[in-house]
Amino acid sequence: MELLYKVKDRPSFGRLVVFAFQQLLSILAGTITLPLIVGNGMSQSAALLGASIGTLIYLLITKFKSPVFLGSSFTFLGSMSAAFAGAAAISIGYLGLLIGAVLAGLVYVVLSIIVHFTGTKWVNKLMPPVIIGPTVAIIALTLSPNAIKNLTLGNVLDSSGASVANPYICMFCGLFGLIVAVVCASYGKKMIKLIPFMIGILSGYLVALIFTLIGNATNTPALQIISFKPFENIKWIPDLTFLKAIEGAKSFKNSQEFWRYFGLIVASYVPVAFAVFAEHIADHKNISHIIENDLLEDPGLSRTLMGDGVGSMIGATFGGCPNTTYGESISCLAFSKNASVITIVATAIIGIVVSFFGPLMTFFSTIPSCVVGGISICLYGFIAISGFQMLQKVDLRAQKNIFVIATIFVTGIGGLTLQFKYFEFSPVATALIAGLLMNMLVNIKIRKKKPDIEIEE
Repeated sequence: MELLYKVKDRPSFGRLVVFAFQQLLSILAGTITLPLIVGNGMSQSAALLGASIGTLIYLLITKFKSPVFLGSSFTFLGSMSAAFAGAAAISIGYLGLLIGAVLAGLVYVVLSIIVHFTGTKWVNKLMPPVIIGPTVAIIALTLSPNAIKNLTLGNVLDSSGASVANPYICMFCGLFGLIVAVVCASYGKKMIKLIPFMIGILSGYLVALIFTLIGNATNTPALQIISFKPFENIKWIPDLTFLKAIEGAKSFKNSQEFWRYFGLIVASYVPVAFAVFAEHIADHKNISHIIENDLLEDPGLSRTLMGDGVGSMIGATFGGCPNTTYGESISCLAFSKNASVITIVATAIIGIVVSFFGPLMTFFSTIPSCVVGGISICLYGFIAISGFQMLQKVDLRAQKNIFVIATIFVTGIGGLTLQFKYFEFSPVATALIAGLLMNMLVNIKIRKKKPDIEIEE
């Protein structure tokens, strides 16, 4: 892929700000949706603040060579829910959430140290393109149902929590934004061609706003897509996780119960962190393919792991959510052909500022699901295509490769999960594990027994 801006390039200030806002919009939905799903009073603005701070730390540790944003990791959704459920029993609130995030980050730090002393050859041998390619594609394909579901939803909900807007009107708004983005990317000139996602999202929002205003004026729920309720209670200061964790630490007294709960946290977070390790490698292989520089070699897998781990720990201290490299960020990079790492720096800085600017943060939270769903069709599609491109170097005539690829695709798209008491492996993690085992199976070298040497007398 021919990039317009390479990693070390610096766009002009005006372009840089616009590029950064486009990056922010691409990662925003996922980053602020996770705390909303987990509930328990988690702050969306704090999640964005934590992700932005974590990204800056990641960039610093990776020597500003890996242009990707770290956002809230949905892989830890079950872990976070388990942390809150267990914490309720002994009333320590956010302290458990913080402990879990730190444990997950420490897994990355330990793996980073191991890689530093053992090198990356074993990683490349364990996860060749025949595994990484379909895994990257699966990351996008398993998210695709979410994009289609969101495409038919508005943000105004009834008493049962269902969208009141007509699904076809929602779909029109989402597809309108998508079409605008495609037209801008295909036929736009100069700056228009470089920021199709931003223009598409804003265009879809504008159409949804027109329908909503008409629906409010005529009292027609089917046209009401955008909810303005968030503006009734604008928060300027994020509810920081570590402050709530301190409150929880003061409330518990039974140390025996605490250590029992600590065991639950370990079981909920640590195994999932090992699964996310594989996704970390897949994402960085994907970025490496786009920027034409192997990040596992320069700055090195040990640094990307360390950056991800430390960035996630410190980010979760503010926002509560363990972070991970975002596929949406990588896709935005590929779509705009802008790999400038200074853009990611600017995105993180803007994210920090926005998290403390209530009105703008509230506006972002009112972007309707259907508009996000429409743009996600392109975002997830680009991630999948990147995975398919990695398969170009794989011999698809070899039956053993077909078995590996088929196993990953079918288990991943089929939604196979590995569920245990306190945690579960997502379809992506399960597909990767299945692919690794299948690859080992088809590459077992059977040693032929050498015939005995007869000695003539």
